[in-house]
Amino acid sequence: MRKFVVWPNELDARLSRRYGRAVGKEFAVDSPGVQEIADAAVALGMKVIEVDAEKMNPRLAGLDEEYRLKGMLRIESKHPKGKSLKMLGQKIREIRKTQVKSKGKKHKSGKKKR
Repeated sequence: MRKFVVWPNELDARLSRRYGRAVGKEFAVDSPGVQEIADAAVALGMKVIEVDAEKMNPRLAGLDEEYRLKGMLRIESKHPKGKSLKMLGQKIREIRKTQVKSKGKKHKSGKKKR
């Protein structure tokens, strides 16, 4: 099992690779949260060893405030970091789609409007 650190900016579609995005745009998501990444990791069978919501990647020091995402996760996975990040990005997209669908459903009361 491999252990590595995951920073939210490595999955952030708003950033360029120069500022730390580690996956292609097709795997990146907008503003991933630390808890969102942890949930995706657990769903994929990865082990979350440590979560620190206050740490900030030193690479983000020169960015505008809106692009600075705080947080760091230490994850243990059987896959290399690059593949794991792609899997996490895809899983976060799946989770977001199911959340949107569940919020979009409205219950019908059975009464007709007249």
